[in-house]
Amino acid sequence: MIPAARISAAIEVLADIDARRRPATDALKDWGLSHRFAGSKDRAAIASLVYDALRRKASAAWIMGETTPRAVVLGMLRLQRGLDADAIAALCSGARFAPEPLSENERERLEKADLGGAPTPVAGDFPDWIEPSLQRLFGDDLVAEMQALSTRAPLDLRINTLKVSSREEAHDALPHLGAVETPLSPLGLRIMPGEDGRGPAVQSEPEFLKGWIEIQDEGSQLVALLSGAKPGEQVVDLCAGGGGKTLALAARMENHGQIYATDNDARRLAPIHDRLTRAGVRNVQVRTPRAKADAVTDLDGKIDCVLVDAPCTGIGTWRRNPDAKWRLRPGSLEIRRKEQATVLDRAAGLVKPGGRIVYITCSILPEENDDALSDFMERHGGFKAQSHQDLLNSAGFGVLADRVRTTAYGLQLTPHRTGTDGFFIAVLRSGS
Repeated sequence: MIPAARISAAIEVLADIDARRRPATDALKDWGLSHRFAGSKDRAAIASLVYDALRRKASAAWIMGETTPRAVVLGMLRLQRGLDADAIAALCSGARFAPEPLSENERERLEKADLGGAPTPVAGDFPDWIEPSLQRLFGDDLVAEMQALSTRAPLDLRINTLKVSSREEAHDALPHLGAVETPLSPLGLRIMPGEDGRGPAVQSEPEFLKGWIEIQDEGSQLVALLSGAKPGEQVVDLCAGGGGKTLALAARMENHGQIYATDNDARRLAPIHDRLTRAGVRNVQVRTPRAKADAVTDLDGKIDCVLVDAPCTGIGTWRRNPDAKWRLRPGSLEIRRKEQATVLDRAAGLVKPGGRIVYITCSILPEENDDALSDFMERHGGFKAQSHQDLLNSAGFGVLADRVRTTAYGLQLTPHRTGTDGFFIAVLRSGS
C-alpha cells in the first residue's frame, strides 16, 4: 500500500471506532480481516497512524476546527508527525486510494497550526472532566505531564536474575535489538519504537524463550523493587493477574521464601503458569479462586508483605493504550474506587503485626492513590504510610529522589519525570 492509502485506511478505522465505540485493537483487527491484501507492514503502519491520531485527538481537532476522523488524522500529521501543509497536501491528492484533496480551509489551518490559547485539556490531550483531579497532582506542570503521556512508549525489558548473572550479559546477547540500559532500573533494557511504532518480536528471541528477559515497563520494575521484598519473606500478590510483578518479586527474593499469587478473576491468572516455568521460579504458589471463594483465607495474619497491584483506570498507561483515554467515564472511576477499597480491606486481614501492604496503581489520579489510602487508614487505624525517604533508601533508590513526584503517602512516577508509565506506589506498615 502506498502511504496515502494507509492514511485513508486510518481514517476508515477511526470512523469505525467512533461509530461503534469500540477498542482500537478490535477495529484494527476487523479492518485487517476485511482487507487481506494488506501486508503486515501495512497493518503496522496503519495501526501506528491510528494510535498517533488517538494520542493527539483533542489537539488535532482543535487546530483543524472539527472532530471528524479525517480532521483528526490531518491534524495529527501536522502535530505528531511534523509534516507541513505541502507534504500533507501531496498525500491527500484524491487519486485512487488517497484521501480527498485538502480544502482551502484545511490547508489554511494546517499552515497556521498553533496550540497557543488552547484549553488545558486540548493542549494536554485528555478528557476535560479529569482536569481538576490532575491539577491537584501536577499544578503548573499539568500540560507538560500530559503531553508526555501522549507520546509513544518504548519497549522495556527486565532481565531475570534467576537465569542471567547481569544486565550486561543479557545486553551483549541481544546486540541486534539496539537496546540501551534503562536509566533508573538496574535490571532494565530499553528498545525505542521504530518509525511505524513497532518494536521487535522479542517473544521469539531465544533469550526470551530461555527466561533471560521479560517484557516489563521500567516503572513496573521500579515499583517491584521498591516493594522491599526480601529472601525468606512470606508474600501475597493479591492482584497477580498475568504475573509480571510476581516474577519480579520472585527474582528479587532469589527463589527463597514464599509468594502466593492469586486474583479474584481466575481467567487473569491463566498466563502465569507458563511464565513461572520459563523464568525458573520455584517459590510461587498460584492460588486460583473457586466459585468466588477466597483462595488465601488460611494465610490471614501471617504475611510479611501483601502486594496490592490495585484495579484502577489505567491512566498511567495511556502512552500504550491511547484509545482508553477517550473511553474513560466518571462512572469507571467510582467503580475502581470501590474495588480498591475491597482489595485493601482484604490485604489488611492478611498482614501480620509489623508487616506491610505495598499499594500500587498505574494511575495518576489522586482519587485512586492518596485518597484511596486516606480512606483505608481511616478504616484501619493500625496502618501508617512509610516515609518517602525510607521507601527510597530501603530499596537503594536514592537516585530516584530528584525524579519522582512525592505525594501525601507515596511516590508518583510519570513519563515526564521518570520516563516510565504513570505508576504510583506507597507502603503501609501495620503496627507491631
